[in-house]
Amino acid sequence: MTHTQSLKSSESRRHVGHPARVVTTVLLVFSGVSISTSACAESDEELAKKAQNPIAAMISMPMQLNYDNRLGAGDDGRKWLLNVQPVIPFDLNPEWNLISRTVVPLIDQNDMAPGGTLDASGIGDITQSLFFSPKSPTSGGWIWGAGPVFLLPTASDKVLGSEKWGLGPTAVVLRQHNGWTYGVLGNHIWSVAGEDKRDDISATYVQPFVGYTTRTFTTFMINTESTYDWKNKAWTVPINLTATQMLRVGGQPLTLQAGARYWAESPHGGPEGWGFRVAVTFLFPK
Repeated sequence: MTHTQSLKSSESRRHVGHPARVVTTVLLVFSGVSISTSACAESDEELAKKAQNPIAAMISMPMQLNYDNRLGAGDDGRKWLLNVQPVIPFDLNPEWNLISRTVVPLIDQNDMAPGGTLDASGIGDITQSLFFSPKSPTSGGWIWGAGPVFLLPTASDKVLGSEKWGLGPTAVVLRQHNGWTYGVLGNHIWSVAGEDKRDDISATYVQPFVGYTTRTFTTFMINTESTYDWKNKAWTVPINLTATQMLRVGGQPLTLQAGARYWAESPHGGPEGWGFRVAVTFLFPK
């Protein structure tokens, strides 16, 4: 998950080649996880349920591809964003888990400004979240987690990132009952160090979500991934409508997702109208 920042004209700082190289490296790492005996240890129903829980105690590898257009001052810009989002749980003690959620954005954007001054391809800023979460839901059935979130200035090009280190709190609360999953995930990030010439960051991210999983393990979900930029007093509000199917391929459990989104609100130069999202998530149950 990323925060929308105002882009400024600048020349490339460095180039990292094709983002596919990063994806290949990540997949090679996760391919070493043995699933031959554990994949069938949990039912498809349980896996479909866990796949909709952002802090489930299960290793997963979501790869989410987004396309948006009508960006830039002239509404001619196009942007592809591949979010590689490994989720890794750690068993702290009999009562608590620590859930690591990382978002590595791989970006390709074109026709953002005259002369191609904002065109770039590469890695954006990484967001790292850590959730301390009880292993058992509350008496009312609520699942929750909270902890710190970090923004790392890893962008391979100045126009793809903020050049700022960020820090703040993050939390999530949700409930799963009779096929329904609903809740909200949020964070707030302040910049704490970095390039003095770049704008400071104070941004709130809010993601309310509600979905229903059928008996065939298909989940229909609606959410928003809204960001409020306190410095520029501007909202970014995409509304996402998705369908997700849980299945097994050669014994490997995974989910496939497709959907559309509509930009209800965005700052000047931000995306407008409709975009789309497709995703695959590899599941590695215990």
